[in-house]
Amino acid sequence: MRRIPLILLALLAALCFLSMDWPSPQSRMVKNFGWNEGGLPHLGITFEDSESLGAAEKGELLYRRREGDTASRLPSPLGSWAAIDHGDGIISIYSRFDDKSAPALPGVVEKNAFIGESGISGWSEKNGVYFQLFDRKERRWINPSMIITPPADTRPPVIVSLRLRNEQGNLIDPSQTRNLSQGRYVIIVEAVDTMLTANESPLAPYRIICSLNGSEAGALNFETYSARDGVLMVYRNGLVPVRQVYGPVPAWEVADVWFSRGQTTLEVIAQDIAGNARNVVYRLMVE
Repeated sequence: MRRIPLILLALLAALCFLSMDWPSPQSRMVKNFGWNEGGLPHLGITFEDSESLGAAEKGELLYRRREGDTASRLPSPLGSWAAIDHGDGIISIYSRFDDKSAPALPGVVEKNAFIGESGISGWSEKNGVYFQLFDRKERRWINPSMIITPPADTRPPVIVSLRLRNEQGNLIDPSQTRNLSQGRYVIIVEAVDTMLTANESPLAPYRIICSLNGSEAGALNFETYSARDGVLMVYRNGLVPVRQVYGPVPAWEVADVWFSRGQTTLEVIAQDIAGNARNVVYRLMVE
């Protein structure tokens, strides 16, 4: 059985008292936590074609910014947004909605309280909302699907491509060759998930695991992203800078492994939050 990292156990313990709902449960999820946006992770959930936006849980209103707020001379990428404190440092953030429809919020916001209607504000091009969870004690963004019941999902992720990058920077497709030179390789995986049908927006999986000869060699978890000294970090067998994992294309560097001489079995598994999984297996001769 796979062991859960200690930092994730601590996070789950801190969140166990929460019983959150999706802020826009009937909306279509078009980007999820961890999605690769040209080399940077998506740090929340983007919904399109949403309607009313409600508070995920009861909490204290920390901040409210309107689209035309001139308190700051810089435009906000979040547009119209609000932040609610749920205790123990957990904050929910609702953004890019239509501020004209939003009521004046009280100091204490009840669960499912109306925040506003979906709209276009900030760095958004389509009608929708952007929802995030942030732990300000630990300075990390949290995957909302870890604590809110995920939407129905019956389709396993699809592993679109798998490449090995050698020390010279060359990319090797293991489906096209069965022979490798001994050495160190970076395992690069492009995988996408959809909830119900293939024509839905591609989403990031929840976890990608790489193993050599049955032993885990690397695992990338889309659970939290931490800020350390101004550097965004992701958990891949320990915290590593995002720039070591996210490439400019929608793919991830899952592992950095050494291939020794002999017959080697390489397996990659992509899992979604609902537990659906897909794997690919390659048997290689390392010379």
